[in-house]
Amino acid sequence: MDAAALQTFTSPVVLFFVLGLFAAFARSDLAIPEALAKGMSLYLMAAIGLKGGVAVSKSGLDSTIGLALLAGIAASFLMPLIAFAVLKGFGKLDRLNSGAVAAHYGSVSVVTFVTAVEIYEAQSMPPGGFMVAVMAAMETPAILTGLLLARSAASGEKRPAGEMFHEVFFNASVVLLLGAFAIGAVSGASGFEDVSPFFEAGFKGVLCLFLLDMGLIAARRIMDAKSLTWRLAVIAIAIPLLNGVIGTFAGAAIGLDVGSTAALGVLCGSASYIAVPAAMRLALPEADAGIYLTMSLSITFPFNILINIGLIGALANALVGPGGMML
Repeated sequence: MDAAALQTFTSPVVLFFVLGLFAAFARSDLAIPEALAKGMSLYLMAAIGLKGGVAVSKSGLDSTIGLALLAGIAASFLMPLIAFAVLKGFGKLDRLNSGAVAAHYGSVSVVTFVTAVEIYEAQSMPPGGFMVAVMAAMETPAILTGLLLARSAASGEKRPAGEMFHEVFFNASVVLLLGAFAIGAVSGASGFEDVSPFFEAGFKGVLCLFLLDMGLIAARRIMDAKSLTWRLAVIAIAIPLLNGVIGTFAGAAIGLDVGSTAALGVLCGSASYIAVPAAMRLALPEADAGIYLTMSLSITFPFNILINIGLIGALANALVGPGGMML
């Protein structure tokens, strides 16, 4: 095992996630209060948005950032098409559920991204702050693609389009991430100094506790899963692997640094388990939440945290790191 992989598996944020998995599988009564979990989620999104905005205020906007945004948005629109074909074919899902699940595999997981940033920074390959904007931009296009793919199969009462689009574009994570990013960009490094003790000193500790909670939730949901088949379990691992490779090669091709290349790969390989489920409940209530939540949260999320982040980091290093193939 190389040093980077060892660093990933000995990272406190990863080990707290493993602790949560272990506690749940051991049927411990360990639990994080829901109000505290929600507060930690708000804190993490505000902190990552602020720090990303401050980083962009220092470096300014350039063509590389523009290309990264375009690549992320294009990937978010197109990746659900791959997932949809695989889910309908190999996964044997109907069109409605295939579209609902596919939307999750084009959108992003904020917690996966934040964890990856912590791991890559520890490996001396920090992603650029502008990747926060890319992450926020990638959250909604996949929802639109998934809905277009599934809409013709949906039956029963349709929700008003305005209500659905409001849920997609103004959900809490999008508003907080983009709002905090804008605040960081406007206030800059000098303005951030006043609040940095709160948003920097406690960040890793809060992330550890949040991942403990996510480990508990992921393990308990998979123990209760009733709709999951072995085919869907395979897809929940294969799709993030494929999408992660596509995103990493795309980042290298447009000239991103090694950390940002890896971050784009992680974003492409992640799967939403917060924003997209909320949109699907509103727009496609007939879709089986037991399928798309179990796949994205209980299989893909742990796989990414424990394995795929490390694999994508190694691929990014091989492509654009010192002596990389695409230097």
